[in-house]
Amino acid sequence: MIVKQILVIQNKRIGDVLISSVIANNIKKVFPQSEVTYFVYDYTTGVLENNPNIDHIISVQEKVLKKPLELMKMVRRIRKQKFDIIFDPYSKLQSRLICLFSKAETRIGFKRAHKTLKLPFFTHPINFAEHRTKSCGKAIEDRINMIESVFGLENPEYAPKIFLTAEEKKYNPVSEVKKPVIMLGVLGSTPQKSMPYNYIAKIINYITKTYNGTILFNYAPHQKPEAQKIYELCDNKEQINLDIYEDSIRGFIKLMNQCDLLVSNEGGSVHITKALDVPTFTIYSPYVNKEHWCSFEDGNDHDSIHLLEEKPDLFNTFTLEERRKIEENPDALYQKLTPEMILEKLKPFLELHLNTAKK
Repeated sequence: MIVKQILVIQNKRIGDVLISSVIANNIKKVFPQSEVTYFVYDYTTGVLENNPNIDHIISVQEKVLKKPLELMKMVRRIRKQKFDIIFDPYSKLQSRLICLFSKAETRIGFKRAHKTLKLPFFTHPINFAEHRTKSCGKAIEDRINMIESVFGLENPEYAPKIFLTAEEKKYNPVSEVKKPVIMLGVLGSTPQKSMPYNYIAKIINYITKTYNGTILFNYAPHQKPEAQKIYELCDNKEQINLDIYEDSIRGFIKLMNQCDLLVSNEGGSVHITKALDVPTFTIYSPYVNKEHWCSFEDGNDHDSIHLLEEKPDLFNTFTLEERRKIEENPDALYQKLTPEMILEKLKPFLELHLNTAKK
């Protein structure tokens, strides 16, 4: 029996990598005896660990791959491994070059109309869907379509999954704190995904004033000083526990598995929490296309807010040049997404999930 060697290249952030794991979960249905390898940045591997549909992980530091000589080394390494099929969901220059020189018989990636290089990077260039048609969000639909367009696929699985070991499920650092436990994603992965500090503090103050329980903060390790600034702006500090914190992706997964819900800026933490079947309320950056990332939002277990939906006229009045200036100053539009506006949608979500914890 010939075992297909399949590679998925997803050199992007944590949420993108987790979402792209649906390729592995579904391609194993098409080729059950295949070996699936993921090529990702080293800080994202935690969302792929223990996935039974992923046989190998190649990890690399982002800054290393940007060096031309290191990229060429990786090209040679991939070529030497003789993959039969390569999926390239992000289709940026690095990954397209790897595809081009891989000698893989089947190379599947997305068309990039604005790209000037007209080389045969892919044997099967796939169009992005114009709009999402399913609750999973357009990003997941596009990745499933990569398989369906080339191989066909019956009964696709759209939901990304996190796979915990029995030992990881036992991890419970919140066993002694007051319940429920509410995780707050207080900072986004970039300034463009982060709310003004006083805004997030007002939301935290509403939660601690209205409900019993314990608030935990989620942020990247290097953001600790900024998270401390937000903490100092908060009332009812006795309900906020800064000591319970995990500085790794796998650690966050284990911790989030013991929490009751997440309120957060859009990002990897939201996708992880959804994959754990824990309720989420997402505050989208005004610069993020919600249609791509609003997976499985039903207004109950998963809800959200986006400024575009609340004040669409704001987005119709900006010229292209004004949009560029705003992106350099991310607070410009975030100031329009006020705590009062957020709480109007957040309150019903909290009432649904925390009613028994009311003060």
